[in-house]
Amino acid sequence: MMTSTARKADQIQGKVMSGEGNGKVSVSFVCQRCRQPLKIDPSFNTIDQNQWKEVTAPLVTHRDDEETLTFPEKVEQYEEDENISRRDVLAREADCDLESSGFSLLGETGPGSFGNLGHKAEVTAMLFDIMTGNTEVDHPLCEECTDGLLDLLDHQLKMSDDECKDYREFLEKLGNNEESENEADLDEELRQLKLEEESLRQQLQAVEAERAQTAKLTQKEKEIARVLDEEEERFWKDYNEQRRQVQTLDDEEASVNNQLKYAQEQLDTLKKTNVFNATFHIWHSGHFGTINNFRLGRLPSAPVEWTEINAALGQTALLLHSLAKVMNLTFKRYRIVPYGNNSYIESLTENAKELPLYGTGGFRFFWDTKFDQAMVALLDCLQQFKDEVEKGDTGFCLPYKMDKCTIEDSSTGTSYSFRIQFNSEEQWTKALKFMLTNLKWGLAWVSSQFANK
Repeated sequence: MMTSTARKADQIQGKVMSGEGNGKVSVSFVCQRCRQPLKIDPSFNTIDQNQWKEVTAPLVTHRDDEETLTFPEKVEQYEEDENISRRDVLAREADCDLESSGFSLLGETGPGSFGNLGHKAEVTAMLFDIMTGNTEVDHPLCEECTDGLLDLLDHQLKMSDDECKDYREFLEKLGNNEESENEADLDEELRQLKLEEESLRQQLQAVEAERAQTAKLTQKEKEIARVLDEEEERFWKDYNEQRRQVQTLDDEEASVNNQLKYAQEQLDTLKKTNVFNATFHIWHSGHFGTINNFRLGRLPSAPVEWTEINAALGQTALLLHSLAKVMNLTFKRYRIVPYGNNSYIESLTENAKELPLYGTGGFRFFWDTKFDQAMVALLDCLQQFKDEVEKGDTGFCLPYKMDKCTIEDSSTGTSYSFRIQFNSEEQWTKALKFMLTNLKWGLAWVSSQFANK
């Protein structure tokens, strides 16, 4: 609810309207809901003492201390004077008190019109304050807002009537039930309720005790759960560490298996590999027989350096010595000493005489018979190797027949000497080629018979 002073200040609005010579002050009221200007009925301008008492009489009679408004003893009717200068009407708190003399208008006014206009506005405002104080609605209201308010009040009234009717029926029903009930039954019911209350109290105490015990157990279980969580965390850490180690070991195992597989493959390859074939490659190059790409022999058209011939003879001595060692063969009369370009054959019958398997050429070479003796000794050792092989394998036969210092071509029946003296270079070269061919056949037989050694 708005206060009386604030309501007057809100209700009364002064508007200044300009004229050609004279002004007129117009005081109007607005609706407290829609704020539209109102046209006040002329009956609000005139009110007597009896009407004032009826208006100010309290609606509720039992409130003795309710304050009511008093109206001046003399209420006169005022008429508007058109000879008034129009100014804004300002309502001030000091001038809006009910006990004051009225509103104060600022500005110039016509003679005799200021008091009449302010008193009429004050009376109208006081009437609206009384109406507002007796209801829950702020006045004044326009016609449309009043109709809406009346419809709302009618609806509330209807709802209140329905509620009163329901309350009345309920009271009548309740009164009939109270008359039919026996007082003894009520006492018995009261006693049963008290017993039930006591039982419920005991149950409540038991439940409270159980709740306290449960809280203790819950706290204990929480502590156990916390310990279990810590153990679980440690377990997962250990598990992850173990998994990491297992994966590492799996990787290492896979690596070792791969290495083992590779080593096994290499071993199988090596087992299938013939060390003599890989070490001593016997082939031919034109009229020359070759061993490890070293030519053995000399031709006038292709004078081979003696360093290459010496290397080829050293490889030949090493091959024959290795084959005899695999067969556990000990040569009679001679011992082969492989020594690269300076290999030689030691004669066992002539006080360990060394027969060189290398030469330097020149005049001195032709008169040096030791080289020819070394070549004959080499052919003798090859013949002993052939005889030893034929003891174990009668079907073995070399392609070229050897006899002391010569080697025979089986296709033509021509024999070629191993000596270089009193021999042509062509025949000597061919004899060396046939000798390398026999060595290749012997190497193949040893490789097939002693593959696992």
